[in-house]
Amino acid sequence: MAKKIRIKGKMRLYFSLLIAFGVILALIDIPIYILNIISGVIISFFLIVYFVGVLVMWIYFRQFLVDEMVSFATEYGQIQKQILKELNLPHALIDSNGRIVWTNGEFEKVIGTNKGFGKAVSSFFEELTLEAFPNEESETEVSVNFESREFRANIKKISIENMLQNSKFIEETSEEDFLYGLYLFDETALKIALKEIDDQSVVVGMIYIDNYEEALENVDDVRRSLLLALVDRKITQCISSLDGIVSKIEKDKYMIIMRKKSLAELKEAKFDILEEIKTVSIGNERPITLSIGIGLDGLSYSQNSGFARAAIDLALGRGGDQAVIKSPGNVQYFGGKSQSTEKNTRVKARVKAQALREILINKDQIFIMGHRLADVDSFGSAIGVYCIAKALDKKAYIILNDVTPSLRPLVNLFANNEEQYPGLLVNTEGALQTVGNNAALVVVDTNKPSMCECPDILKNCKAIVVLDHHRQGEEIIDNATLSYVEPYASSASEMVAEILQYIDEGVKLSGVEADALYSGIMIDTNNFMTKTGVRTFEAAAYLRRSGADVTRVRKLFREDASEYLAKAKTIKDTTIYRNDYAISVCDSNGCQSPTIVAAQTANELLNINGIKASFVFTEYQGKIYLSARSIDELNVQVVTEKLGGGGHMNVAGAQFEGITVDEAINRLKEILDSMIDD
Repeated sequence: MAKKIRIKGKMRLYFSLLIAFGVILALIDIPIYILNIISGVIISFFLIVYFVGVLVMWIYFRQFLVDEMVSFATEYGQIQKQILKELNLPHALIDSNGRIVWTNGEFEKVIGTNKGFGKAVSSFFEELTLEAFPNEESETEVSVNFESREFRANIKKISIENMLQNSKFIEETSEEDFLYGLYLFDETALKIALKEIDDQSVVVGMIYIDNYEEALENVDDVRRSLLLALVDRKITQCISSLDGIVSKIEKDKYMIIMRKKSLAELKEAKFDILEEIKTVSIGNERPITLSIGIGLDGLSYSQNSGFARAAIDLALGRGGDQAVIKSPGNVQYFGGKSQSTEKNTRVKARVKAQALREILINKDQIFIMGHRLADVDSFGSAIGVYCIAKALDKKAYIILNDVTPSLRPLVNLFANNEEQYPGLLVNTEGALQTVGNNAALVVVDTNKPSMCECPDILKNCKAIVVLDHHRQGEEIIDNATLSYVEPYASSASEMVAEILQYIDEGVKLSGVEADALYSGIMIDTNNFMTKTGVRTFEAAAYLRRSGADVTRVRKLFREDASEYLAKAKTIKDTTIYRNDYAISVCDSNGCQSPTIVAAQTANELLNINGIKASFVFTEYQGKIYLSARSIDELNVQVVTEKLGGGGHMNVAGAQFEGITVDEAINRLKEILDSMIDD
């Protein structure tokens, strides 16, 4: 039996007030009777009429009021429903499975059909999967595209528990029942307007000629001016065709200003100006190469200019012949296909040597560190810096944690000679406890803080010096007092050997110290076969004069039989991907230095005819290491950077955590596929 309808709320309060006023009048009538009986009787008569009227209204008009209110509520609900149906905003109700249960007219116009009921909303909007829906009673926003129109979809979770409590047709369950309210806001015109404004924003750029002096070296005076005029013309034509402005600020430097829309065209063309400029030739033996740095999306023009300067520094630090685009939180690289040009002059090395001396001579302590899992080049260059500190009569420490078996013979030469090298080696804990208020830190063979042996000590040293031969990436030690990064150098040991020759004190190396530096050059150049230049051999000659012994060095790095067999097995298991790329996995079981074996195997695989690049993976200490090598047909640095690593154009590497070797190989193949397709 249906429950009896009762009036409640303000209507019930209204009737209660009528009765309350009658009771108050009745109480007032009592003293009136005492004062005047006739007046009391008259008021009593009217009280009786009042109560009768209220009672009649309560009895006879209550149902009428209820019916009128029910009718109004029904009509009001119909009006609401009609307004919602005709609302000029696409709106739909979605069930918990992502299917459409109700739509209004505007939503039907958007999807182009009134038969969306029961269909999955993702069949119309691919972005609206169940993962995009809110988990709690909150609202989420998702950008969706449908037939060249862009919408902002607002999704709100709606509980229907209260609706089901008094329902005669639907039974409540123990599980929570809910719907999703979906609203679509058309932002097509807004996005077009914002894109147009964004396309018109100003982009600031810098263009440097990488090898200005070298390119003009053997060109006679008559052709020299013509060559520079052709370079100017090429650059001006390229920028002017994009509706940009170019201004020559120095003999080998240009400043450019263009719209962001023009930059998009330049990016789409893969910065073809980098290749076109190499075609300029009127007697110059070396092709001219450019470095381009561009800054955009800054809060001001000056910030864009700062981004451009940071980008050009990054391009030069990576070896030149490339373009770098820098925006807040993002850096993009283009080009970088040619080898870095070796500088014939040693002026820069001499200037850096003097600057290093000025920094170290005023410090009480000197800490030296390389990268994690130090290799021969890292330790050898650290020994070279230690010799500089010793010549300046400064206390120096080399931070070294884990020593790989391949490096152990070289480290033992110093660790077992406590008399000559007291307290030379310290670990991370010891370094942090020893460092004082007036300490200098020299970082060798890396320019990434995350790769350093002890990243925490970077915060504790007043002066930081970076000596590295790897191309710079987005992550750099940005608070360095002196940064000497030369990508054309074969190794950090070569750079330190050059610096040693320009320290005023005339550092004298012992035989074992010269061996350490010579070993670093020899290992990083694969016995002087890879990335060697004139200055590489000059540095090696200096070390030989200082007492380095090739026979001793060779004995230090002879391989164990297990490592030799592991390398042979890795070569045997190599697969050739897309006819050009050798990919293999080095089994670390029973191998003391799997990362070294992987690197050596990658070098060996380049001897196979037709191989453009080699990639060898190995698992070591819970991580997966990749060694990448090439000769001149593929920039492996670009490949490894996409995998989170870095290095040189021909020698690079990367590390992986949280994935398997097969997954790492698949990621490499995807990157190779995309680069080939581009």
